[in-house]
Amino acid sequence: MLGSQRSRRKVTTVLAGLGLLVTGAALQVSTSATPAHAATPHRILFDDGHAEEAGNADWIISTSKPDPLSQDSSPSSETDWTGALSSWGVALQKTGDYSLKTATSALTYGGSAATDLSNFDTLVLPEPNTLFTTAEKTAIMNFVKNGGGLFMVSDHTGADRNNDGYDAVEIFNDLMTNNSVDSTDPFGFSVDSLSISSGYPAAISDSADPVLHGSFGTVTKSLIASGTTATLKPADNSSVKGLLYRSGYSGNTGAFFATSTFGSGRVAFWGDSSPIDDGTGQSGNTLYDGWNDTGATNAALALNATEWLSGASGDGGGGGTDCTDTQLLGNAGFESGATTWSATSGVITNSSGESARTGSYYAWLGGNGTAGTETLSQSVTIPSGCSATLGLYLHIDTAETTTSTAYDTLQVQVLNSSGTVLGTLASYSNLNAASGYTQRSFSLSGYAGQAVTLRFTSTEGSKLQTSFVIDDTALDVT
Repeated sequence: MLGSQRSRRKVTTVLAGLGLLVTGAALQVSTSATPAHAATPHRILFDDGHAEEAGNADWIISTSKPDPLSQDSSPSSETDWTGALSSWGVALQKTGDYSLKTATSALTYGGSAATDLSNFDTLVLPEPNTLFTTAEKTAIMNFVKNGGGLFMVSDHTGADRNNDGYDAVEIFNDLMTNNSVDSTDPFGFSVDSLSISSGYPAAISDSADPVLHGSFGTVTKSLIASGTTATLKPADNSSVKGLLYRSGYSGNTGAFFATSTFGSGRVAFWGDSSPIDDGTGQSGNTLYDGWNDTGATNAALALNATEWLSGASGDGGGGGTDCTDTQLLGNAGFESGATTWSATSGVITNSSGESARTGSYYAWLGGNGTAGTETLSQSVTIPSGCSATLGLYLHIDTAETTTSTAYDTLQVQVLNSSGTVLGTLASYSNLNAASGYTQRSFSLSGYAGQAVTLRFTSTEGSKLQTSFVIDDTALDVT
């Protein structure tokens, strides 16, 4: 009730608990964000517009660009397409679940070009050797922020194949620290200026990780043949995760392969281009067959990571999707009382202290006028390859009189299976108080193919109440 401390609510049984499970990615989505992900086939764009063929490099899936199918429409072996990355491309093409293209000009997002990033789910940057322009960095970062996948393949420091003064280490660090979207360590890692001559970085033990244990196989080791690593900074982005480490390293240093998220998109980093080199390609290049190295599982790592980045983790490598229009949340309007949801005692209520938007029950967080925290959460699985939108109606009233200080807050968050907050969809406070309910919506398309949980958390100060009232939720899949 506006301007007063609320009495405890009338409630049936309530489940106290943690709520929401999410494997995958940190998420900060504005209500206006347009997800980059779409239904299958999963659309992958390989970049060849930044000297990826300079010197001895041949980082292309096919000499036929933008469409490799023009070289061979039904490839069965790595030599059916010409390029040192042909094994990667052919393996994806053979599943029937991916559409592959190559970009040879400037990267754009939101334009009309056939290779515009808005037409794709994942962008692969295989050891770029020229700096991205300001406009390209904006395009790449917005693409990821709005749900795209970004695969960054580096090489050792000093691998300046076109002698323009920049190598992939410098180019990737420039992308992450000198862009107009977010230059505050957005992915939670930096690429190390190292040249590591050899090694077989080993995978961490995590049976639930979709990159290490995807539909293309189990990853045990990778390969360093003159490469580098990354330094992780989880304080900057809590979703960053090292998956394979240089021998003798762990934690935040020596990560040879790492994943992270930004906005509703996903990011993968690999510290060397040798593992993706299949030893075939255009004549005149010095190539190394890391793809088929018997001491590593590089093919499974590349393919599983592509699967995860494209949002195909639940079915990639040949599986199907079910994107029938549906609503996934149980007891979405709270009319069944304290069922399906996990909540602090008293949150789901039919009390007369506030009003439901429809029906009799609603969720009431805060409103106590005393210091405390309350939560509301529910777990759900979003089908792979689908677009998903969380919608809800929110009413906020308060007894606070300040027009500048957020004393009481409500956060809409995403957590992983360990209870770690990976990202925040939205944050509201007493400063957002207004009469009536306001509709809110958020894209969850970046979590297609995963189990996700939504958690609402209210925190009040010690004096005046602020009520955060939620009703008529929905998680719509198309």
